[in-house]
Amino acid sequence: MNPDSDERNIKAQIIKALIVDDEPLAREGIRHLLAESHAQAQIAEAVSGVAALTAIATFQPDLIFVDVQMPEMDGFELVRRIEAACMPVVVFVTAHDKYAIQAFEINAIDYLLKPVSRDRFLITLQRVKERLLNQGEGARQVLAMLQSIASPSKYIERVSIRTAGKTIFVHMRDIDWMQAAENYVQLHLKSARYMLHVPINTFQQSLDPRMFMRIHRSRIVNVGQIKELEAGAHGDFVLVLHSGARLQSSRTYHDSIRSWAANPF
Repeated sequence: MNPDSDERNIKAQIIKALIVDDEPLAREGIRHLLAESHAQAQIAEAVSGVAALTAIATFQPDLIFVDVQMPEMDGFELVRRIEAACMPVVVFVTAHDKYAIQAFEINAIDYLLKPVSRDRFLITLQRVKERLLNQGEGARQVLAMLQSIASPSKYIERVSIRTAGKTIFVHMRDIDWMQAAENYVQLHLKSARYMLHVPINTFQQSLDPRMFMRIHRSRIVNVGQIKELEAGAHGDFVLVLHSGARLQSSRTYHDSIRSWAANPF
């Protein structure tokens, strides 16, 4: 089938969108952004997770915008309760980017930070259209979501980086170290660097502490990549990695680094 023809069809198709948020202004904001985007959309609203489950069964939306933080049933719990046969494309909406990793762990197509900007919304809408064009991928999304719910992992094993029109998957074992950069984390690999949109404190909560150690308020290191440890003059350390990188620790983490470096006997 002609891809251009598919694209014209999706533009002409009426997308059934359900907006789930307990805040009226937030629901109105998504409605306004959909109208501004000139998307052909049939819109329904739900003020709670319980109401959303009923709306999904009756309205059968192609797409749901789900607020993460809602009373009684949050957005993540709502998605877990949706039957596989009824699973729409999921976009989480939140005021806190600490939920971003969890959103992607259950295979949401995207997440939006409040207040949602027009440009960011249009990027998300394009991703939605691409997913609706590839229904087979949508089915795989549902299977992956159900698998992650059935066997949840406490610590993440990889992250996805969207760059230059493609998605790169970075496995945690391949990261030498990471550094805070405002609301981002810069991941240092042997031959590449990537930026991930998540604060370092939030990211650390998803890291396996047997693999990663905090050595500074802005640095976390893969302990498997540490070659040598040099003592500083003021209770700090210099960690020398196999890559040749030299990382300065701070005195705050002296005890934890010293404990890690000690022999177990």
